[in-house]
Amino acid sequence: MQIRFTKMQGAGNDFVVLDETGGPLGLTTAQYRFLADRHFGVGADQILSVRPAPTPAVDFEYVIHNADGGEVEQCGNGARCFARFVRDQGLATRDEIRVQTRAGTITPRITADGRVTVDMGAPVFDLPQVPFDAAGTAPQPAGGWETWPLALGAADATVQVAVLSMGNPHAVQIVDDVDTAPVAQQGPPIERHARFPRRVNAGFLQVVDRGHVRLRVYERGAGETLACGTGACAAVVAGIRLGLLDPQVDVQTRGGLLTIAWAGGGAPVFMTGPATTVFHGQIDLPDLP
Repeated sequence: MQIRFTKMQGAGNDFVVLDETGGPLGLTTAQYRFLADRHFGVGADQILSVRPAPTPAVDFEYVIHNADGGEVEQCGNGARCFARFVRDQGLATRDEIRVQTRAGTITPRITADGRVTVDMGAPVFDLPQVPFDAAGTAPQPAGGWETWPLALGAADATVQVAVLSMGNPHAVQIVDDVDTAPVAQQGPPIERHARFPRRVNAGFLQVVDRGHVRLRVYERGAGETLACGTGACAAVVAGIRLGLLDPQVDVQTRGGLLTIAWAGGGAPVFMTGPATTVFHGQIDLPDLP
């Protein structure tokens, strides 16, 4: 099976984008894994599928598969690349589109400077909706909000994390220095912690000042990536609620700079950042179940 694809990246978070507006490709989980494989396939953190609008209220459907082949609810850096792709390929003529995801509707907009701003919707703090199982534990008050203890095993100390959803679950902890943060050691047990029944994205947030942070994220199904858009949104929202950050914050990831703005309460989170096409290609997919 031969398919065409576009390789894109947003702040170093890289994607294989598939145009399925003419019909579904019907790929299997193993074939998504093959595409994401950096040795045998194209290589990507996520696979993004552009599909026709399922309702008249939106312009497209946006489907995301992680590098492990599993489908997930949301991907912020991918949403920017999605918007750039449909505009550049002539699938959309407007700079602002409405896109349906598993997590709800988002509205990416290409800005005058070529970057893309995405209305990521309002953050979710209700623990069952994240989802997060808080049974048998108690939160630690922090800056007008709270963090929750996560025991990571006998070899690791308990860590305190802020818990929320940006259409996908996030656990954000404050660290002194992201360069020395134990991302590789703590990321996997946090991702698969029993208190997160759908797994979780583990964020490691260093506050530089009230308008600048540094961030690393260990993502569900992908491991540590150079940037995570929803992770940046979740980290800034957590920092604001913990009383550490202003309403607009520049987030320095290992792959580039994102700007996150949140007015608080039930207001949506706005993310602005780059979206770049790397190359177009085609590949023969093996017949994998």
